[in-house]
Amino acid sequence: MSSFFIKKKGPPKVFKKNENSAGSKRKNDTDTGNKIKKKLNSKHNEEISSDSETEGPSLHRKRRANVEEEFDETPQEKKLRLAKLYLGQLRDEEEKKAEEESFEMDLIAGRLQEEVLEQKGQLQRMVAKDLLPPDVSEIRLLRGHKLPVTCLVITPDDQHVFSASKDCSIIKWDVESGERLHIIAGGRKGTEDRHVGHTAHVLCMSISSDGIYLATGDMNKSIMIWEAATCKHLYKFTGHRGPVSGLSFRRGTHDLYSASHDRSIKVWNVDENAYVETLFGHQDVITGLDSGSRERCVTAGGRDRTVRVWKIAEESQLVFHGNEGSIDCIQLINEEHMITGADDGSVSLWSVNKKKPLSTVKAAHGRHGDSGLEQPYWVAAVAALQNSDTVASGSHNSKVQLWKCGQGFRHLEPLFSIPVNGFVNSLKFSSSGKFLVAGVGQEHRLGRWWRVKEAKNGLYIIPLKRQQPEQEEVNGEKNGE
Repeated sequence: MSSFFIKKKGPPKVFKKNENSAGSKRKNDTDTGNKIKKKLNSKHNEEISSDSETEGPSLHRKRRANVEEEFDETPQEKKLRLAKLYLGQLRDEEEKKAEEESFEMDLIAGRLQEEVLEQKGQLQRMVAKDLLPPDVSEIRLLRGHKLPVTCLVITPDDQHVFSASKDCSIIKWDVESGERLHIIAGGRKGTEDRHVGHTAHVLCMSISSDGIYLATGDMNKSIMIWEAATCKHLYKFTGHRGPVSGLSFRRGTHDLYSASHDRSIKVWNVDENAYVETLFGHQDVITGLDSGSRERCVTAGGRDRTVRVWKIAEESQLVFHGNEGSIDCIQLINEEHMITGADDGSVSLWSVNKKKPLSTVKAAHGRHGDSGLEQPYWVAAVAALQNSDTVASGSHNSKVQLWKCGQGFRHLEPLFSIPVNGFVNSLKFSSSGKFLVAGVGQEHRLGRWWRVKEAKNGLYIIPLKRQQPEQEEVNGEKNGE
């Protein structure tokens, strides 16, 4: 019976189990591994999903709790916190305001100190050491006058130049473009009654410090007042008995000073179109005049070889004696110092506190003529950069010479020369000191003693370059090494 049981049930099971045992074993192992991987992957995914779902809300709840804890304050605590914030803002604003006020006070103190020094004539900005000779290619020539230029002025904003000539015309120029913006044509002699403008050589001009009025004087003893913006004729002043050789507006006012070959100084009020007074003192024709902000003016007396300071309010004058030549031109450097040029070729530096020049450079532009008969070049024009240590002079030796005033205006040092062909009859620095304008002609503004045929009548715009601070430091280091 036992064998029958084994034969019926046992062998088929044993046979089926042993049949293809290796392949079935590999198949079962593979299936088992795949099932395990799926379970692991599913478990891993479930763990990630489960963690993210359970941790996300808990983090948000914690953050909300922290925020609630931070702002969980009583009304009194909130008022205290806001009050502290407000007081902190006020403190910051007050500190910032105090810093700004301190900065403004420093600026105001600096300006007041400069004004005091300027009034005393002790203000001297040291700019000469920074000036560099301009490139010849950068010098521009503006042509428009038929005859030699005799005088010029630059507007206070440095945008325009007015020039006048022996052809009796006046031209308004644009500095940047060099264009002629307006021309006041000159008239013929004898047409004074019907011609609006000059009918004789224009010798001098001046513009008010606010740029409103332009004044011009001529050989016909007349002074014309123009509206500078439109070149409209306003008034005509008469009263001088000789050619008008000098004009100057007092800075900050519309008071006009005029000088003449009749040896007198006249004071005018342009706003009121009125004559004020006449001053006498010079023993020869007055050849130049200038003024500053004080109620006074300075004049050059030509062949009487004196420079005079006129105190208008006190009705008095100070007399200063110069060199051997005729003092033909004068310019104020500041309220206490001035520069003059003479026909003996000298350039002199003056102080109102000294009767003699502080410094004189003889034959400042060299000499000309045959051997043994050399004569110095006449100095026909001088200019000064206001309240600085830089001045310039011009002659007919084909150059403009720039000078440096030493500390305390004790001496003059040559800086460099600028090539300009012809008679330099007028020189002016711009208010900013960025350029210099020279009025040039073939002849001297007052006569025809010489003639430079190759010269061109016009204006030379000369840019004034300054070395950069970085270059100064580099040069200083090199010098120190």
